[in-house]
Amino acid sequence: MKKLILLLASLFVFFGTKAQQQNPITWQVSYKSTSATEGEIIVTPRVEKGWHSYSQKVTADGPVPTSFKFSESKQYTLVGKMEESNVNEEFDKAFDAKIFVVTDKSVFKQKVKFTKSGFNLAFKIEFMCCNDQMCLPPKIVDLTVKVQ
Repeated sequence: MKKLILLLASLFVFFGTKAQQQNPITWQVSYKSTSATEGEIIVTPRVEKGWHSYSQKVTADGPVPTSFKFSESKQYTLVGKMEESNVNEEFDKAFDAKIFVVTDKSVFKQKVKFTKSGFNLAFKIEFMCCNDQMCLPPKIVDLTVKVQ
C-alpha cells in the first residue's frame, strides 16, 4: 500500500511539473513607424498546434481574456485601443459557450504617438491558453519593443 501511494504521489508530482513547464503560446513583438512621431506596436502569437488563447472580448462566464498593460511614460501616449484581427468565433467545450479565440494567424496592433524615438517601450500581456483537454492558469508575460 505504501508503494502504491508513493508511486501515485510521484506520478502526480511528475505530471504536475510537466504541465507547469508547458508554454504553448509565445509572443513576438515588432514596431512599425507610420510617421516621424507615430507608429504601431504589432504583437503576434505563436501558437502550438492544438492550443489556443482567447480574444480581448470578454464573455460572461468565459475564460480570462487576453489583455495588454503598457507602462506609463512621458515618452509616448497610446492612440486608441489595442486592435485585434483574425480571431475566430468558436464553440469552446470547456466553457460551454461561443468564444473568440486567438490562433497563429491573429494580430494585435496598438497605435502610439511619441515625443522622441530611440527608446524601449515595455508592456505586459496577460492571457490564458487551453487545448481540448485542459486549460493552463493565466500567465503574464513582459515584452519590450524598440521605438525607432
